[in-house]
Amino acid sequence: MNKRLLKKAKETRKRIHSLRSLRTAYTLLVLLILVSAGLITASVYIILYSLDFIPSAALTPLILPVIVIFSCMVIGTILAVFVGKLFINPLRRLIAANEEIRQGNFKVRLSEQTVIGELNNLMRSFNSMASELEATELFRNDFINSFSHEFKTPIVSIRGFARQLQKDNEHHTLTDDQRKEYTDIISYESDRLARLSSNILLLTKFENQQIVTDKTDFYLDEQIRRIVLLLEKEWNSNEVTIELELEEIRYNFNEEMLSQMWLNIIGNAIKFSHRGGNVYVKCARENDRICVEISDSGEGMNSETIKRIFDKFYQSDHSHKSDGNGLGLSIVKRIAELANAEITVKSEIGRGTTFYVYFPAASD
Repeated sequence: MNKRLLKKAKETRKRIHSLRSLRTAYTLLVLLILVSAGLITASVYIILYSLDFIPSAALTPLILPVIVIFSCMVIGTILAVFVGKLFINPLRRLIAANEEIRQGNFKVRLSEQTVIGELNNLMRSFNSMASELEATELFRNDFINSFSHEFKTPIVSIRGFARQLQKDNEHHTLTDDQRKEYTDIISYESDRLARLSSNILLLTKFENQQIVTDKTDFYLDEQIRRIVLLLEKEWNSNEVTIELELEEIRYNFNEEMLSQMWLNIIGNAIKFSHRGGNVYVKCARENDRICVEISDSGEGMNSETIKRIFDKFYQSDHSHKSDGNGLGLSIVKRIAELANAEITVKSEIGRGTTFYVYFPAASD
């Protein structure tokens, strides 16, 4: 919390400093125009006087103000037009680029080579914003495509088998085993849709959450034990052995949120372990951090999969044989961010996978 406030205060001071610098630059340019106009006016007066265009020194007090005013108006206007371009042209380009952004063109970029440094910073900030918007748009399109695919597949399956059962009501062509198989598939795909909807809602909730509320003190080791017991059906059915090495650690965070992290990581470790394999879970203090290590005895992952496992809807098993929708580890990643925790993955093909989650010893 304090870090966020300090960061916001630092950004505010930086913006104020930029505004002051821009104001100073503009003031200096106006001063330059006035000084230049004065010097040019004085030079014109001296030249006219030396060429006897000014008839008499006695008339100088009457002629000089006219020359000064006229010269300052003409010369100041000319200088202001040229100098003003230093401000006006970049701002025109910025306005035009904003219009492009408004119309959905996120590829527009501005040249950052201007005379005034603050305008360079403004152009750089605009380009950074455009890059972020372009990345967000690409991600949004990818998310919609993935989301549509994940929803469409079970819906098509449910519709197809439901129609088969409807036809059977009229013609009675299915056996009892076939009817049971079709109803089991419909039930499984319905559960899959329900899980997908729940995970999307949960991920959206966490992504929109910036401040963690409902923090309580609890024992991290006891929480992990409860999650392992909650997953007993899964590790018993796959004949997986669970090894626990848990140090008693008291922690302060949203307990329900952190439970989601362990449900996903430990659940994946059990799911991807070989039948008769083992899952190792360790929780201990390491220097000024708390480390939770979760290892499985599965097939492991290649480097490309490791890079993408936290992406939404990404599944290394493209055949979808395993029960999942590619959102579990995205939820894990977001919870780690909210907890100011670091999560890393080590894996080798044929040698299993290990997740390391490092928490700060004292929460904010």
